[in-house]
Amino acid sequence: MNASPPAVSVIMPVLNEERHLRDAVRHILDQEYEGEMEVVIALGPSTDRTDEIAAELVMADARVRTVPNPTGRTPAALNAAIEESNHPIVVRVDGHGMLSPGYIATAVRLLDETGAQNVGGVMHAEGENAWEDAVAAAMTSRIGVGGAAFHTGGAAGPADTVYLGVFRREALERQGGYNEEFIRAQDWELNFRIREAGGLIWFSPELRVQYRPRPSVRALARQYKEYGRWRRVVARHHGGSLNPRYLAPPAAVCAIAAGVLVGAVLTPFGFAVPAGYLAAIAAGSVPAGRGLSPRARLRIPVALATMHLSWGFGFLTSPRALAREVAASRRPPATA
Repeated sequence: MNASPPAVSVIMPVLNEERHLRDAVRHILDQEYEGEMEVVIALGPSTDRTDEIAAELVMADARVRTVPNPTGRTPAALNAAIEESNHPIVVRVDGHGMLSPGYIATAVRLLDETGAQNVGGVMHAEGENAWEDAVAAAMTSRIGVGGAAFHTGGAAGPADTVYLGVFRREALERQGGYNEEFIRAQDWELNFRIREAGGLIWFSPELRVQYRPRPSVRALARQYKEYGRWRRVVARHHGGSLNPRYLAPPAAVCAIAAGVLVGAVLTPFGFAVPAGYLAAIAAGSVPAGRGLSPRARLRIPVALATMHLSWGFGFLTSPRALAREVAASRRPPATA
């Protein structure tokens, strides 16, 4: 007689997610998984109807409960949900992420087959209007995000990091959970520590999560500026963790700024650099926009430029004080 599948805890950090929370939880509860399941939603100080919707979800299904996250920070929310949860497998899902059918069952199987400490798959961006379609196209193209498998897909195998992740609880407990000083890049940083301790991170294209992009240029710029800023902190905190492809956006920002300066002060030929960049993203947006509406295709270059330049600017301007704060937070307490 086959043993029943292991029980799973699904953890969700949530802040201002009234638009997507109900659907995200439905995609979890509708999973065809034979093992026991619980959903723990960590509620930040939302200013929309998120808390009200979460309360309705708790009333509707005994598997769902909430835990407060007064800081509103994602890593604090994740740690609070982990502490509140009970089961040996921990599935991370965001409030705007929609699990594909069979996601949990497939992830549990892959953990068993590979011996990995964390498995994850493709961040499948999908929009609900022309702008979000453009961002989704940019986020799933090589010109937009380089060769990261969890964005563009690829063969199953070991990876530096994966999108969200399905963990063995023991791996999370061994690492002390997420580092709460990393407001962004906490996934990459945790997976780095797991790998440094000898654990395996496994990517599989079998695992897909629908992701809803940011709804405006400003929101996308803020998101990618923070990504770049905190990726620099990871690089400072963990020597040798910086992949050369992460240097492309800051290099582009420097080259474009230098080109504009040279063009304005010395010779118009300096403008060839920003012009070349604009031509490159315009050309790259053509294959990325196949199958989309004309309105969405026209917005792809804007999305690409926003992602590249915001990430690069955030990386270049990331203050060293952030790294010192992170280092101090991980320092063991002094003994008497």
